Amino acid sequence: MKKLNFSKEYGRKIEEGLKKQTIRLSTSLKEGDRVKVIVGGKILGVARITKIERKIIEELTEEDAKNDGFESLAQLIKALKKHYGKINGKNEICIIGFEMEKKAT
Repeated sequence: MKKLNFSKEYGRKIEEGLKKQTIRLSTSLKEGDRVKVIVGGKILGVARITKIERKIIEELTEEDAKNDGFESLAQLIKALKKHYGKINGKNEICIIGFEMEKKAT
């Protein structure tokens, strides 16, 4: 089974359903895939991929930020820069929507 890894800081938002997507620079995942969700090195559970959408960073919206668990687009952009370093508005990204199916016991 494929994996979707997250930093520990996102665990609570995923568990509470506030983070329903993640943004990556690339992905091999496809809609319908089931993945192990790993947060801070620990398995949180299994999720189903609900969407894969490609955009460039400058096309991201406030709604994208909220679905990613952020309060604003500015916070999302700041987090992307923290995780990926030097990026700009022309960088292509993949929005990966997911829905938790089963939590680890």
